[in-house]
Amino acid sequence: MISETMYELGSRRSSIRELFEYGKRAAEAVGAENVYDFSLGNPSTPPPPAVTETMLTILKEQEPCAVHGYTSAQGAYSVRKRIADDLNARYDASLTADELYMTCGAAASLCIVLRALTAFPCCRFVTQAPYFPEYKVFVESMGGSLTVATADTDTFDLNLEALASCITPDTQGVILNSPNNPSGVIYSEDKLKALASLLTARAKDYGRPIYLISDEPYREITYGKTVPYLPHLYANTVICYSYSKSLSLPGERIGYIAVPNTVTDADRLYAAVCGAGRSFGYVCAPALMQQVAAVCSGMTSDLSSYRRNRDTLYTALTDMGYDCVVPDGAFYLFVKAPGGDAVAFSERAKKEQVLVVPGNDFGCPGYLRLSYCVDHAMILRSLPAFQRLIETV
Repeated sequence: MISETMYELGSRRSSIRELFEYGKRAAEAVGAENVYDFSLGNPSTPPPPAVTETMLTILKEQEPCAVHGYTSAQGAYSVRKRIADDLNARYDASLTADELYMTCGAAASLCIVLRALTAFPCCRFVTQAPYFPEYKVFVESMGGSLTVATADTDTFDLNLEALASCITPDTQGVILNSPNNPSGVIYSEDKLKALASLLTARAKDYGRPIYLISDEPYREITYGKTVPYLPHLYANTVICYSYSKSLSLPGERIGYIAVPNTVTDADRLYAAVCGAGRSFGYVCAPALMQQVAAVCSGMTSDLSSYRRNRDTLYTALTDMGYDCVVPDGAFYLFVKAPGGDAVAFSERAKKEQVLVVPGNDFGCPGYLRLSYCVDHAMILRSLPAFQRLIETV
């Protein structure tokens, strides 16, 4: 016997991955230059030079067994201390090494935290549409359930009324992602403060904490707007971070969990994080990449190319008549589907070799996600196809 749940997950890719695989096949058939692939959030800018320099220095100067050996299960103390010091300097935080747990990226961080917090039957988590589709997979795999608050499609900022209606006595945590994938919106500080007040009041009513789980792989990818540091706004915030996007290292799988000492029962929650990591076998994140993250924490790849891509694509599409909010962060446009049916538009776009992801799996039918962390020349080549598509709706 095999798990039918796991079979379903493994035999059917996400819509994002399906399009990405379709694009690879199309590139072989018609030439990569003729495929306009906006499907996957795969950084197109190289890592900062310091990343490669740090790797080479470590490999040349340290003993191989030290570089490639096991670290402590939660990550090397020296690494966690250096990252904590960086976060304290940048955000006026008060983190210590013993409040950080090194992971294989944000997905592992989320899975560990959700497992640590799935504490009772019918445990519920809440998120805001649009949201990263794997949240549902992660939550349900831990034995919980995910409730999705409807989107504010005027601004894609937090929908406080919808969130309030979703929070019940069974709610253990709220998952937020800002800058947001897929909208690129940075949630406003006023709305975040209002959410913090709501969670504080509900936690008092229910006699137990409600945790805010902040998924932050895009924190540094912004265009002139500040991302609030959530532990300053809400004490019961746990951070799940990845260096995949900021340092253009998605294939290296390195990140961390931060459990600040402001969290209720912080020591017990951190121990539960360690236990969840142990239960999954998510211990001792890649040792070399831990050291690289420690040295390069706070750095970013060259974000100017993303800004140029955003400005080019947003201006061109809105001039054609497409409807889209301006993204202040990440590297996605979330566009209202001409004609209203995002799945039908995505299928029609494939005939033009334009690959755009329907928003249905993000909790927003009728919208399309375009990932613009791509070659700028590809964006320019794609524009006539986008013009044909909107003209034939």
